[in-house]
Amino acid sequence: MQIVNTGSIYRIYDNSVQTSDKLPAQCYQVDFNPQAGFYLTKYDDIKISEKIYGVHLQKVQKVLSSFKIVNRNLGVILSGDKGIGKSLFAKLLAEEGIKEGYPLIIVNCYYPGIADFLTSIQQEVVVLFDEFDKTFSGKRDDSGSNADPQTEMLTLFDGLSQGKKLFVITCNELRGLNDYLVNRPGRFHYHIRFEYPTDREVKSYLEDQIPECMYSEINKVIAFSRKVNLNYDCLRAIAFELTLGSTFEDAIKDLNIIRVEKENYNAILYFKDGGHVKRTVYLDLFEEETITMDCYDENGFNFYASFESGDTTYDYNRGGMIVDGKKVSLNWLPNYYDDNDEEIAALKKRQERKIDYISLRRAGTKNLHYDL
Repeated sequence: MQIVNTGSIYRIYDNSVQTSDKLPAQCYQVDFNPQAGFYLTKYDDIKISEKIYGVHLQKVQKVLSSFKIVNRNLGVILSGDKGIGKSLFAKLLAEEGIKEGYPLIIVNCYYPGIADFLTSIQQEVVVLFDEFDKTFSGKRDDSGSNADPQTEMLTLFDGLSQGKKLFVITCNELRGLNDYLVNRPGRFHYHIRFEYPTDREVKSYLEDQIPECMYSEINKVIAFSRKVNLNYDCLRAIAFELTLGSTFEDAIKDLNIIRVEKENYNAILYFKDGGHVKRTVYLDLFEEETITMDCYDENGFNFYASFESGDTTYDYNRGGMIVDGKKVSLNWLPNYYDDNDEEIAALKKRQERKIDYISLRRAGTKNLHYDL
């Protein structure tokens, strides 16, 4: 029999009850019971069996090295669309942290008072909030409280309690985060933004996953990825089908990878004489349609540029989708609506200009950090 007392309350347990000063370095999950309150339950050990791509390992070591040095809490935001590596990075960070003696505490639900519970853990730990923007969305909780979960957590992130903590949050939508979290390195020192795999990463991944006899399909996948965002979940499914011997054309017909709407593209029109014009165009590269852009050149002269969506091709050397200038028609508009000889001559000169090519890149995929 083991007797545990808290103040004037005595609880009797069997001999399996153990006490310790610190949590062992393993995985835990926060749970809540209205009668018992908050408590931790052991979580399955994290095991990573797949190859790690990109700079994940270096950045994990950077975060852990910084955590050792600072004398306060350290925060890390992992943001980006679903399926592009946030959870894998978090798992890798947790796995390496456990190796160095830091317990991992997973928080995947919100209950009022959870910040105080986490504060009561007075040792160095890694606390992971998965899909923080959704789990701590600020909506009314089950108890009917109007408390804002993210505002409540600010005191935890700023906390000066004993036992500094490494807070890690994953986020799909940055607009779902409190304004006091983004651009606040005092609370969250690091913000690691995850982008879709580059051409090189797609090639490297597929070469590791499919037999060499199917390597001829890789360029098809790369070209397709310039039209449709492919995350690692998509690449894993494509690799599976290619391994079975399917061509990419046959595989993509049956996979759960579909287009649901047109996309915005940043278009740059490069003239053969060296000038260029930037525009935004809304299109579906899988539909046959005529795209017409209303443009102004560097001197302010108005013209229309038109091309067929089916004339877009993938150009590895230029790093994306292009439309060859020979496929682009230009219609220059007079600067003034009169027939004087000077204006006619100027218009004829503009009409001699030729497009070299148009570069098309999906809008909204730019790096959010400052590259100096």
